[in-house]
Amino acid sequence: MSSKRRPRESSEVQSSGVPAWMATFADMMTLLLTFFILLYSFSSVDAAKFKSISNSLASVLSGGANSSIIPGEGPNNDIPLDNPAYEEDEDSEEPKVKESTVQMYNQVKEYVEKEGLEADVTVSLNRNGVFVNIKEVILFEPGEAALKDGGKALLDTLEGLFLQFENEIVVEGHTDNVPNRSVFYPTNWELSAGRALSVVRYLSEVKTVPAQRLSAIGYGEYRPIAANDTEANRALNRRVNLLIIMEEGEN
Repeated sequence: MSSKRRPRESSEVQSSGVPAWMATFADMMTLLLTFFILLYSFSSVDAAKFKSISNSLASVLSGGANSSIIPGEGPNNDIPLDNPAYEEDEDSEEPKVKESTVQMYNQVKEYVEKEGLEADVTVSLNRNGVFVNIKEVILFEPGEAALKDGGKALLDTLEGLFLQFENEIVVEGHTDNVPNRSVFYPTNWELSAGRALSVVRYLSEVKTVPAQRLSAIGYGEYRPIAANDTEANRALNRRVNLLIIMEEGEN
């Protein structure tokens, strides 16, 4: 008498291999590892920073309290300064600016204070050099690029500063975002460039700053240092900056 094999109950089926979800999880970990290896190869992060990122990644994947893979604060959403004031950071591994730039900054700052120009001129710096910042109201009438008498007197005083060194000077014109529609300056591009040129011509043609050291550039409304949402902020954006260039080779 032939016997029929009784089907095995599902409870009797022996599972073999790893669960399906484990393979998916392993694939995801492999992709993440590959991604961070690529990031590391494309960047120049140092060993300490890479170790910190690795530790943060391990903490996140293991369910630790750390919710961020990249340590540190997020980006600043404020409108950035194009010539932020110098602030010495003693904890920084690398100086923000060269020592020669700091020395120039101190020299310019001392001159401005000695001549009593603090109310009309501010001094700042970045890696490119030192900025002498002048508000528009001191130099020009609204919508105009002809120097006022007060502006000429200020430049007369600053001439003594510029003759103390031989660095190149870039005169930058800036405006707010209010459209300018005069016949001579139909847009803020022309107005900002015209103002920069007026300063350059005065320093080189009326005063004695060598012309080969001077250049002019107009940024229009596109390099603001404040949001153009109030009259006070727009006044901050209407300015002329004289950038004293620090050469690459200077220490």
